[in-house]
Amino acid sequence: MAGIKALAKETAVYGLSSIVGRFLNWCLVPLYVYMFPAEEYGIVSYLYSFTAVALVVLNYGMETGFFRFANKTDDPDRVYTTALWSVGFTSMLFVLLLSIFIVPVSELMLMADNASYVWLLGAIVAIDAFSNLPFAYLRFRKKAYRFAGIKLFNVGLNIGLNLLFILCCPALMKGSWSWLVSWFYEPLGGEAFGIGWIFVANMISTLAVMACLLPEITRVSWRFDARLLRKMLSYSWPLLILGVAGILSQNMGQMIIPYLFIGQEEAARAMVGIYGANIKIAIVMVMFTQAFRYAYEPFIFAQAKGDGEPRTAAYADAMKFFVIFGLLIFLAVMFYLPAIKYFVSPGYWAGLSVVPVMMAAELCFGIFFNLSVWYKLTDRTQWGMYMSLICFVLMLVLNIWLVPAIGIPGGYMGSAWAALISYFAVMVLSWFVGRRYYPIPYHIGRLALYVLFAGVLYAAGMALDICFTGWVLYLTRTMMLVVYLGAVCYFENVPFSRGCRRFAPRCRRRRRKCSE
Repeated sequence: MAGIKALAKETAVYGLSSIVGRFLNWCLVPLYVYMFPAEEYGIVSYLYSFTAVALVVLNYGMETGFFRFANKTDDPDRVYTTALWSVGFTSMLFVLLLSIFIVPVSELMLMADNASYVWLLGAIVAIDAFSNLPFAYLRFRKKAYRFAGIKLFNVGLNIGLNLLFILCCPALMKGSWSWLVSWFYEPLGGEAFGIGWIFVANMISTLAVMACLLPEITRVSWRFDARLLRKMLSYSWPLLILGVAGILSQNMGQMIIPYLFIGQEEAARAMVGIYGANIKIAIVMVMFTQAFRYAYEPFIFAQAKGDGEPRTAAYADAMKFFVIFGLLIFLAVMFYLPAIKYFVSPGYWAGLSVVPVMMAAELCFGIFFNLSVWYKLTDRTQWGMYMSLICFVLMLVLNIWLVPAIGIPGGYMGSAWAALISYFAVMVLSWFVGRRYYPIPYHIGRLALYVLFAGVLYAAGMALDICFTGWVLYLTRTMMLVVYLGAVCYFENVPFSRGCRRFAPRCRRRRRKCSE
């Protein structure tokens, strides 16, 4: 249980930085959707979906490989610097090739008129790929607070620069203070540069993060071990396929919609913009999964040094509490969606129907990540590759079928349902296969009960719209969340619930004395 407490503590620290950071970045969505029309914001969502894929490619599983091999040696710094040499070289090569072939790459991405955006994001993702290893090193060394501090600094700087470029600079250029910003603002195109300033802000904040990570890069003894690298690549290359297939699946809707409506580019980009803005509401589940992932990967490999039932019991408990909190997040977002929706412009509300579907899909994906422990610890990472490829193919086929079938303007619902069906399928598949190679005593019955209970509460909470409005609706739904938490505390023997049970007889005795 001590391992689970340590995991919870680190998840809370990583979660704070991840949730606060993502929330603050999330707060930029209203700025974007109110300042730019859906077809322009659609370009932002579309391009960032490609950078997510490029980041996985440029990391090629070395982050997980570092954790695996660093925990198997007495010289983790040698593992770290070998990985740094490798990722640094491939990142520089990527930027060089992108610079040479920027025109055909932009045309292939349907961005021939916006090649500068493509190059900027390419350089950003190369720097991010290299920075991921120093961040992994901080996690390995249990420096969660430094990790969180740098992440939050990155977010704060990015937000400040967005506000400067999108709001402050245009206002200053119209007054007598234009000289303060004209020296850099006008050469890049000024207000006409539009969404390009979003990418410029991202580039500056990315470079600042790299500067913050210099101690983790320069204060280690740089060594390169070719034999070790071959072992790491052998372990990690299936994770590359797994990661690429996984990230393609996660961003499938935003990437594929423009290709499914050739000749209707503006309408397709508007769909991507609406879809991208609304799945930002579901990003709360992504934040939780990401925070859990930051703490869970070091946790599973550290636990692997032990043996026997306590180790597998720890994995089972981790899964149980992940599902419990994931269901709580789902219920909270859906119960307060009538208020949360104001984070996006009313012009985007047509896409709110994707939120519950994507929340459920991301929960299934998080469970799938939890289940991945069996193939990572048994070095059968090819199984992760197989399942990610199955997920990718299934999602691609479903998108090609469902999105055009629904058509403009609501075709993005096809992408949402494709995500849920695909994640659920690989989640179930991973559980069945994992039972053979690395059986873990997951609390399947209790987890199914929690899912069923949360489903009943969700249906009841949505039905309350018919009877209640305003503060009465929110109060009733809040009480339903309390009921969920109370039930979980009771069945999990949480100290709070035990205290309540001990306190209840005392209250009855006091009432009897008062009546006497």
